[in-house]
Amino acid sequence: MSDAFLTAQGVNVSLGSRAVLHDISLSLSPGHLVALVGPNGAGKTTLLRALAGLVPATGSIEVGGRALASLSLRQRARRFAYLPQGHIVHWPLPARDIVALGRYPHGATDPARLSPRDAEAVARAMQAADVVEFADRRATELSGGERSRVALARVLATEAPVILADEPTSSLDPRHQLDVMQTLRKAADSGVLVIVVTHDLGLAARFADRVLVMSAGKLVSQGKPVEALSEQVLADVFRVTAYRAEHDGEALIVPWADI
Repeated sequence: MSDAFLTAQGVNVSLGSRAVLHDISLSLSPGHLVALVGPNGAGKTTLLRALAGLVPATGSIEVGGRALASLSLRQRARRFAYLPQGHIVHWPLPARDIVALGRYPHGATDPARLSPRDAEAVARAMQAADVVEFADRRATELSGGERSRVALARVLATEAPVILADEPTSSLDPRHQLDVMQTLRKAADSGVLVIVVTHDLGLAARFADRVLVMSAGKLVSQGKPVEALSEQVLADVFRVTAYRAEHDGEALIVPWADI
């Protein structure tokens, strides 16, 4: 893609003596929500971490036309907002202060002394993630689902051009799963490149512009949801058949039976 913002070419990752990623190449553009799917152990989380420079990798990765390896940690933190899987908050801080940590890459080191610009970014993020009501509550007193939404707000507050979210809906009830995906969809519509790891093929089909399918550390299929998640791919990679339909003009894919 000529307008690609994040590219990878021939990326390989080994953890210890085990090869985890094999010759991954991709080219992703701003303003897209990309769903990264695959069976357990396929390498999805490792790929997210490699793209952000959080694990050593061979090959080349570029973001915004610059080699990832040439960027300082602060520069990377401004380009990538990373939401890890199973995010756990250990500090008994007000939720607002947790969200304000998203401004750290911009120099905001004290949540109690935010600049007007930083305070506005935090307020927008809390509104977008629907956590305003938790602002003064200690994060450790929130439910797991509530903490997940606060963590999402922290990511949004960074206002990075790339959001990497690893299973952001895994601990949420159905309503808030939809809320989170709609929030990420809005971020993509505003020009952000959003990459979401998910095991929910239905959410991937409905909200993603593009789906990347991984299996055994390799990228085996990519494209629009209905193309990337073809019957053959579902059979070969996931060992399932699926029910396919449309609802309100959106694709519906529901895993239906194992093979």
